Amino acid sequence: MAERYWQKEIETASREQIKAIQDERLVKTVKHVYENVEMYRKRMDEAGVSPDDIKGAEDLHKLPFTTKQDLRDYYPYGLFAVPQKDVVRLHASSGTTGKQIVVGYTKHDLEVWDDIAARQLYAVGADENDFIHVAYGYGLFTGGFGLHGGAGRIGATAIPVSSGNTDRQITILQDFGSTVLCCTPSYAMYIAEQIKEKGIDPKSLSLKAGIFGAEPWTEEMRRQIEEMLDIKAYDVYGLTEIMGPCVSYECSEQTGMHVNEDHFIVETIDPDTGEVLPYGTPGELVFTCISKECCPFIRYRTRDIGVLSIEPCSCGRTFVKMTKPKGRTDDMLIIRGVNVFPSQIETVLLRMGYSPNYKIFVDRVNNTDTLLVQVEMTEDMFSDTVTKIKEHEKAIKAELRSLLGIGADVQLVAPGSIERSMGKAKRVEDKRKLIGG
Repeated sequence: MAERYWQKEIETASREQIKAIQDERLVKTVKHVYENVEMYRKRMDEAGVSPDDIKGAEDLHKLPFTTKQDLRDYYPYGLFAVPQKDVVRLHASSGTTGKQIVVGYTKHDLEVWDDIAARQLYAVGADENDFIHVAYGYGLFTGGFGLHGGAGRIGATAIPVSSGNTDRQITILQDFGSTVLCCTPSYAMYIAEQIKEKGIDPKSLSLKAGIFGAEPWTEEMRRQIEEMLDIKAYDVYGLTEIMGPCVSYECSEQTGMHVNEDHFIVETIDPDTGEVLPYGTPGELVFTCISKECCPFIRYRTRDIGVLSIEPCSCGRTFVKMTKPKGRTDDMLIIRGVNVFPSQIETVLLRMGYSPNYKIFVDRVNNTDTLLVQVEMTEDMFSDTVTKIKEHEKAIKAELRSLLGIGADVQLVAPGSIERSMGKAKRVEDKRKLIGG
């Protein structure tokens, strides 16, 4: 695929040009939040930092962090930096723990969002001739609206299917000529499974690419999706607090996501000390908004663990690249003193030929942590003898111990027996929390 750009001048700008843009916009943003957001004014005063102390991105480390708890503490509008009359849309998180977080957008903010989504769509080969099948959720969730807006920006046809009703999704894929599928990777896998079950040849569809995000997924899962749907599967990253999908986006190289650095400055920090880490070192991703008007959060701690790189990309884009997050600091399981990410378990399962339909159960028995992994058998295995199934379980246990460094119980279950998700997949059930562990 010949590389295409939505805004080539900025997407291929020199590092010097990018830094100049970031410096100018950061100085303006810090002044904006200091004058208009009580929390930032108070935090900066306490830290002995004034807007005049921020001359450019090299001074970013002087500024305090923002966390999700801050958004809950100032719920709903306490962190808005513009008057209500300038807010044209609200989005919010699902609110699964505590109060949901609320983020506002001005007309300018939405225009920026449309542009960065357009960059992603162009990067996967879409243009005004494409049909963008948006199966992310709409409503207060940012997922659906992000790619929908990008489709409108490039003049493509948006199909706002939203999530769920998989039979209808497949009918629309067949009848409407959808060319780019946008949804969570776990839902893409489920759609692919259903297409196979119905005996539909994926080559009979018009699909050529998929944009999948909103949850961690592995390279092994990417390969399965690409094979089952006969497409190229691209990663996208975003979060409600910063903008929604397309904060960073994958190019044709599929080797990491380019951060839209003219709108966001990204850092990696040590999650325990807050120390800024050099490029190439795994750490917690921290984003600062430098062009948003309503909610320009400063040094927002995402809890996502990733690696940044400024190595030249053959696609021609010069934005810093971030890896697919390997997990979240708040999703990381500490089991018998060992750090375990669900994505590590998924890597083992997919590498061994199993489906990405699995569930992790953590418990505490006699003051010792236990780890159980349930994974669906393939159709071929389902007809195996009990002895053969036990051998398969033993092989998975050995691979998990080799990677994780701790033992795990493994239970193979019938195909289709683990509940599917139309949105973000819930992979972990930690029973220790239920008993105060």
